[in-house]
Amino acid sequence: MSVLTVLKAQLPGFTAGEREIAEYVLASPEKVVQLSSAGLAKATGRSQSGVVKLCQKLGYRGYQDFKIAVSQATAQSWPTPSDMVHGTIESSDSYQSTIQKLIGSKMNAIQQSIQVNGEPALRRALDAILTARRVQLVGVGASSLVARDFTYKLQKLGCFVLFDADSHIQIANTSTLREGDVILALSYSGASIETVQIAEAAKARGATLISLTGMHPNRLSGLADIQLFLVADEDKVRSSAIASRDAQLAMADLLFILAIQRRPDATSKIQAAEQAVAVLKS
Repeated sequence: MSVLTVLKAQLPGFTAGEREIAEYVLASPEKVVQLSSAGLAKATGRSQSGVVKLCQKLGYRGYQDFKIAVSQATAQSWPTPSDMVHGTIESSDSYQSTIQKLIGSKMNAIQQSIQVNGEPALRRALDAILTARRVQLVGVGASSLVARDFTYKLQKLGCFVLFDADSHIQIANTSTLREGDVILALSYSGASIETVQIAEAAKARGATLISLTGMHPNRLSGLADIQLFLVADEDKVRSSAIASRDAQLAMADLLFILAIQRRPDATSKIQAAEQAVAVLKS
């Protein structure tokens, strides 16, 4: 998991002092790997103890471990095409600039979301889904659309999956969950009231909770047994879930492809589903 991605995602939840340090690291990671903790403190106008505390808050033993992580993240960062524009779309942008920014934000969200979730976490989520007695997917708004799409995909593999767009039905379905069942809850904010309450009800029944949320601290990921994360740059006017929805779809598609690789009967099951649908297209 890239420390630079984590810093960017958690930036809104930092204190003013932590934010100044984080913004400096994000703007000049190459410089940071050449600085001591005292040097970074001087460059940002903060205290040395403040720098160390931020490193520890991010899960590192100290500044040296943090600096190594920054160096690795800089070396491993995914290159962005030279002609790709990434940034907030403004009302004054030209048609071409709007297209470039839109594509750039989508590509960035997908790349960073896949990059930030390590293979062990994805494998754990996949193991839980494929061995579950049944799986329930929940989400509202745009997350509901992604949950529905993933439900159809899992059903093609023969998984017993529950989904309904109505939150009342979603929470009613949790009353039949028990240990051995899995609930996958999607919410970029991690704070959607309906989704959080449904997740809490499922946990109370003994189901395993997998969350798919943004990386900022949130209630839903705090409840989860298995945490998956999204990175989406929708920082100003968030009129609709655009980048976050694409990131959710990419994560769901990745899990589906990994499931196909895992199950030897996957191809025959998918072909059977396609043949069944073909009758309606003839």
